[in-house]
Amino acid sequence: MRLKLSGIRDKRVLAAMEKVPRHEFVPDEYLYAAYEDRPLPIGCGQTISQPYIVALMTELLELKEDDRVLEIGAGSGYQAAILAELVKSVYTVEIIAELAAKAEKTLRALGYENVRFKTGDGYFGWKEESPFNAIIVTAAPEEVPPALKEQLAEGGRLVIPLGPPQGVQTLWKFTRQGQAFVAENHGLVRFVPFTRK
Repeated sequence: MRLKLSGIRDKRVLAAMEKVPRHEFVPDEYLYAAYEDRPLPIGCGQTISQPYIVALMTELLELKEDDRVLEIGAGSGYQAAILAELVKSVYTVEIIAELAAKAEKTLRALGYENVRFKTGDGYFGWKEESPFNAIIVTAAPEEVPPALKEQLAEGGRLVIPLGPPQGVQTLWKFTRQGQAFVAENHGLVRFVPFTRK
């Protein structure tokens, strides 16, 4: 209900947000805050995004059921679970092995079979599985990694925060039209910096 009041309109996104148990993706010491609308630490210097931002970014992807989606930055696995409720296949890349293993374990325990994991540098995307109908990036690089644009299908949507590591960033949506990318600015956000090898 709170997400609706915040302006989230996509009924499928709202249903997925309602269904996925966020407390399963939060460390025990933060369980009391699992359903508050704020980011929480998940270890390794990373966070689980606030529910509103997860819902907003997911809505911006304009997902269809048979879409193939690439997520850069699996983190706790929460965003991947939301995506898995909405599309046929999710591919998620996480650079921190410990987080990748934990996220995969959580998602499998919850019965998500349509998520595939890769541990590695998300800057390069996941070329072997491309093209993707949608790509979501859950950490902020200073500019769009070229590989992600290349791996986006015609008409595909890329949602990504861009900006300096410790400053305020801007949330962008890019839609591929041939070799051109139509950019939309969706306001100021704050994400953890994009981690490289």
